[in-house]
Amino acid sequence: MRIGLRCDAGPTTGVGHLVRCVALAEELRSRGAEVVFLGDVGGVAWAERELAVRGLPLLPGPGTPAGLVAAVADLGLAALVVDSYTLDPDCAGAVRAIGVPVMAIVDGETRGQEADLYLDQNLDAELADVKVPDGAVRLAGLRYVLLRDAVRALRPAAPRSSTADRPSVLAFFGGTDAFGAAPVLTRLLLATGVPCDLTVVAGSPALRSSLEALAPDASVIDPTDGLPSLIAASDVVVSASGTSTWELLCLGAAAGMVWVVDNQWLGYERVMIRQLAGGLGLLSDLVDPSSSAAGAAVAELTRLLTSPAYRSELSARALATVDGDGRVRVADALLALIH
Repeated sequence: MRIGLRCDAGPTTGVGHLVRCVALAEELRSRGAEVVFLGDVGGVAWAERELAVRGLPLLPGPGTPAGLVAAVADLGLAALVVDSYTLDPDCAGAVRAIGVPVMAIVDGETRGQEADLYLDQNLDAELADVKVPDGAVRLAGLRYVLLRDAVRALRPAAPRSSTADRPSVLAFFGGTDAFGAAPVLTRLLLATGVPCDLTVVAGSPALRSSLEALAPDASVIDPTDGLPSLIAASDVVVSASGTSTWELLCLGAAAGMVWVVDNQWLGYERVMIRQLAGGLGLLSDLVDPSSSAAGAAVAELTRLLTSPAYRSELSARALATVDGDGRVRVADALLALIH
């Protein structure tokens, strides 16, 4: 049984679609399925490694209905998963029309993709009234979050607690940090004046140079497959709202979050309403360190760095929100379509 996953990654589009598809691929292979990726990772070395180390083949991903139908037929796929904001909206329906079941991974609206099964793994997605085709099934909410083996293996049994006088801090902003968040947030972390052991992920050589000049005492590293281990070992994590949010919650991280682009706002707002992380605001509002928004972010970061009790509260709420078994439920539903 061979299943295809049609998704892309890139320096500006990020790697979130790829990461959640990799998690599903790991689960499907554990059930005996063969998995093939169809798409383009835009030359992002980290994304290429994510597939290579798992032995997951990457083939060109047709962007037209006719091209995708031909690829599905040539590969003999038993099912197709699509996860893309930009894919021609007629693609899923065209594959479905030849009798191959289709699952569409979406964030909110279906973007016109006509599928048999929809997955919206976002917080409170189950509360939204989203119209899907007659007979289609919609899986929605954090019960269905797709998380990689590396994350699930590190999920703690109990909320994390740290009383370190000099907390360890990890700052990362997606696989590429396309909007240059790392220097902005590093500057605000330094502005707290609180001693800490800081590790920052640099999404590009240019960002690395900027970070090394800004924080010579910090450990500046390239994007890494070992991010879950770094999260698990850190007292505080500073990150952007997005796909990685659910990994942070599953790992019980005490996190401070920014939102970078418009499509992150809803997820950010819902996380803040439930007090699952510390809110740092909109990235573009934080660029000017003298702004009131930057001042509020520094105050929140100071609280994260100096209050073990606050960190423990965040960890407990996070851990209770994502159980790590979402991909099992999704795979059950997808395989049921095939059988």
